[in-house]
Amino acid sequence: MVFDKIKKAFSSSIGEPIDNEYLEIDLEKEEEENKVLVKLFVLKQYEDVNEILNSLREGYTIAIIDMKILRQKDSIELKRAISKIKKTTDALEGSIAGFGENMVIVTPSFAKIHKETAQPKEEPKSKFE
Repeated sequence: MVFDKIKKAFSSSIGEPIDNEYLEIDLEKEEEENKVLVKLFVLKQYEDVNEILNSLREGYTIAIIDMKILRQKDSIELKRAISKIKKTTDALEGSIAGFGENMVIVTPSFAKIHKETAQPKEEPKSKFE
């Protein structure tokens, strides 16, 4: 009774009559769109930053950036590119970390990079401690 009134209200607002048939929703399609994508980028020139930033803004991409080529070409352009990536990552509340001399990993806000500083081992001051 009440359900029929609600159904009529919605059908009249849309302009299409509602059939008593069920609508099948494909949940598999929706699940695939929200999967996390780990993507490798090669930073050959400064303009390559735009592709990286667009992927990060989508929110489902973890970027692994190889910056070896740009590092060998122009270190000033490399610093500009990394600075721009870092600013965008901070704005998106993501994480960024360098691995080795040529790799940078950037994650969106739902993932964090564990950054542990290596602490030097303390040697005993005397052999009796």
